Amino acid sequence: MNLRIAALLTALLPLSAQAETLTLYTSQPNADAQQTVDAFMAANPDITVDWVRDGTTQIMARLQAEIAAGAAQPDVLLIADTVTLEGMAQQGQLMAYTSPEAQAYDPALFSPEGYYYSTKLITTGIVYNTGAKDHPTSWADLVGPDMKNMVAMPSPLYSGAALIHLATLTGDKDLGWDYYRHLAAEGTRAEGGNGGVFKAVASGEKPYGVVVDYMAIRAEAKGSPVKFVFPKEGVSYVTEPVAILKDAKHVEAAKKFVDFLLSQQGQDLVLKMGYIPARSGMGVPEGFPARDQIRLMSFDPARALADADKNKDTFAEIFGVK
Repeated sequence: MNLRIAALLTALLPLSAQAETLTLYTSQPNADAQQTVDAFMAANPDITVDWVRDGTTQIMARLQAEIAAGAAQPDVLLIADTVTLEGMAQQGQLMAYTSPEAQAYDPALFSPEGYYYSTKLITTGIVYNTGAKDHPTSWADLVGPDMKNMVAMPSPLYSGAALIHLATLTGDKDLGWDYYRHLAAEGTRAEGGNGGVFKAVASGEKPYGVVVDYMAIRAEAKGSPVKFVFPKEGVSYVTEPVAILKDAKHVEAAKKFVDFLLSQQGQDLVLKMGYIPARSGMGVPEGFPARDQIRLMSFDPARALADADKNKDTFAEIFGVK
């Protein structure tokens, strides 16, 4: 068919029959983002997705500048943590949407009003070098005289997951801020992100560390001398939630995107990528314990948001950092 004729026929089609373009801002790794977009478009051939990828901090700085200018670009967000989206929800920047897929999820994993929904579970636990003398099974095992200068962990002043971890553990009645005071007193190194901690443990520089699950489990499967532990008290977690912007230009397409991520098909993709799906009744990636053996510690995004600055200041004071 002549290209000019084809273009004319396309222009004459009803709007509903023409491809719609959805704009996504995400902090997923590039490979994961591409897989997510490709799978969604395969399931929804009438929707094209334009996506922008960066770290959550950079994405949010860009988005807030756009919002301030009255020119927000994305229809949907898929970023690291619920605390960030809770802040946006409280500022009236997100659209409430009750997804029909929500019934397959623990209510603790999504906003009661439908402002955001968790899509996966990335937990933080303990990693140890297999050459280490002791093999910890609980958070409490990382404190004590034998752990002097033995532990590394990411800093909540640098890592969003570490800040959520801090809020989770200090909110636990049996750990609290005393736990962090013990860590500091025993010379625990708290700096940088998860990658630096993992390298320190894998190299033997530090026998023990606090890291996100997949980083250690994937490395262990490839022969790295490490072992990941889900502590008996439970684990903290981030959930890579999805949300629709209040001023989204393509609302129906955005709802389809949310539903797809939460659906069985979308969660099968999460599993294929090597993460724990957020949807109930799903399996886990190779190397992970069964889902019912992973205890999630209590976490309140609204409280974590309200306490964020105070938690950072208290941590900095305890560890003597800025």
